[in-house]
Amino acid sequence: VKSWADAFGGELYSIVTKYSGSLLLQKKYKDVEPTLKIKEVDGLELVKKFSEQMESMLRRKVEAVEPEFSRCPFFMFSRVGFFSGSTGNCLTLSCCLSLFHCLHQQFDYYNSLLINEKDENDNYVELGDEFILEPNEHFNNLLVNTTYSDIQLPTNVYNKDPDILNGVYMSEALNPIFVDNFERDPTLTWQYFGSSTGFFRLYPGIKWLPDENGVISFDCRNRGWYIQAATSPKDIVIIVDVSGSMKGLRMTIAKHTIITILDTLGENDFVNIIA
Repeated sequence: VKSWADAFGGELYSIVTKYSGSLLLQKKYKDVEPTLKIKEVDGLELVKKFSEQMESMLRRKVEAVEPEFSRCPFFMFSRVGFFSGSTGNCLTLSCCLSLFHCLHQQFDYYNSLLINEKDENDNYVELGDEFILEPNEHFNNLLVNTTYSDIQLPTNVYNKDPDILNGVYMSEALNPIFVDNFERDPTLTWQYFGSSTGFFRLYPGIKWLPDENGVISFDCRNRGWYIQAATSPKDIVIIVDVSGSMKGLRMTIAKHTIITILDTLGENDFVNIIA
């Protein structure tokens, strides 16, 4: 056993040395060793400094979202958030303020599915005006528009519904806020506004492509960040009738309903299915 262990250890050391680059690291260390100095560091002071830097960063993130509430008094059960490229974290804030009803039946907006689309007469389709998209290194060279946000809607939501037009019109005030946030904080990447009516305002604006069936299934209201901001943790028991009367289409509908319910649950929810 000892011989086997020695052979295994030697082979493992050889592999680790080969692929970890440890010999190269040792060589580089020896090259700079004459210039290196040992400096005593106060651990408590170092932790305090890191804490202040972290507090400052988080404060900037919150300040990036707060103006959206104070300058746009129309949010009702909606979620505003952003994604930070430096930390990989997503911050979502919820707001429940008074509704301001003002239907804009003739209001047009940039629909992310229809932008830059033309009809057979070479005219831009409705809600699909010219929308300049350019590759941007900050967004992994995706084609984006850093001047405007645009609107995404799932296929099952009518894009000219009065409630949609009303919300989209009033959320136009977020555009300059998104741009200002991006200019002030270079670590920000995606900023967005998710509405309870189903529209999703995304900055920077992008071209949204449907799946192979021509369907856009993304619904911001089913995303974890929206659900966690909208509801409390839930304990759910789903009871399914699997008797003979549920065969065929009824069972298919039941399964689809259960899957839809499960898609709305987050990591803090508990669920059980009884059949």
